[in-house]
Amino acid sequence: MEKTAIESANLKNLTPAEVLVGRKLREIRTRQGYSLRVLADRSGLNVNTLSLVENGKSSPSVSTLQQLAQALDVSISTFFESELIENRVVFTPVNQRPQAEFGSTTMQNLGKNLAGNIVQPFVITLEPGMGSGDKMIVHTGHEFVFCLTGSIHYRIEQSDYFLTTGDSLLFEAHLPHCWENKSDESSQVLLILYPSDGREEIGGRHFSPEIMKKEINMKIAAITDDGKTISQHFGRAPYYLVLTIEEGKIVNRETRNKMGHSQFELLAHAEESHGAGHGMDSSSHNKHVSMAETIADCQALLCGGMGRGAYESMRKLNIQPVVTDLSDIDSAVQAYIDGKLVDHIELLH
Repeated sequence: MEKTAIESANLKNLTPAEVLVGRKLREIRTRQGYSLRVLADRSGLNVNTLSLVENGKSSPSVSTLQQLAQALDVSISTFFESELIENRVVFTPVNQRPQAEFGSTTMQNLGKNLAGNIVQPFVITLEPGMGSGDKMIVHTGHEFVFCLTGSIHYRIEQSDYFLTTGDSLLFEAHLPHCWENKSDESSQVLLILYPSDGREEIGGRHFSPEIMKKEINMKIAAITDDGKTISQHFGRAPYYLVLTIEEGKIVNRETRNKMGHSQFELLAHAEESHGAGHGMDSSSHNKHVSMAETIADCQALLCGGMGRGAYESMRKLNIQPVVTDLSDIDSAVQAYIDGKLVDHIELLH
């Protein structure tokens, strides 16, 4: 017997929220061309965490959803949409609120399919001890909170705000903030997000807060001929400049020798497999591995030009390659720290 529309809808509702959100996250990520590692770098989240979310094995917190929304340049409500429908008027009956549950936290979307997602209203129900998570949150625009029942604690920068039934809070959302239900009873709040209209490049972060920068501890390598500027050719450059980043600041730099095409001239192209694309064969990969041995402790590699084979080899070595149009090394590294460095993969050859 053919299922009615109501029966089909009920079956769909049986799918756990974390599974639906995970599927949507993977769909958006792959559509924008990001690997899990790249999305992890953009969002500040762990790769393993993202993998668990995408596979429906972990329930993301509201703060995690906000970080992902910022990194992917979408609204939080996008993760709950099964298909793209844009309405100029959204009427939501009280008993028909689109709802998602993350652990013991319930999130109801009051503006599903609103054209442009300029205003994003949610009703959030928090059990005792639940909240936005360990990290402070930042995003563009403004945030409005109205305590419907119970109480909720908000921390904005260094100030604390304790809201009880009927209290409200409105603030600039770029200020680091977090929230938690510190009472012994469940609480419910109306949360309205109002993002700013200005956007960064597609896929970039809306805002790179100081608090996120302080968590950046890594080494970044840049290919160079002179120790100051980024070389335009990965294979020919003779050096790496390796910069050590601690709490979002450059604390050390060192020049390291780099193997290049001149060292492989005797091998020529005879060893390349003609069945693979140029630079994509196993022999070329081995050369790229040799080139990267001296920067095995680095998490990112900045270059002005690179072959697609070398680019993929770096990714396999868990080194994030970034093809940039910036020539000054310090400027490019600072842009990377700020989450604003664009990876110009269209420049790959």
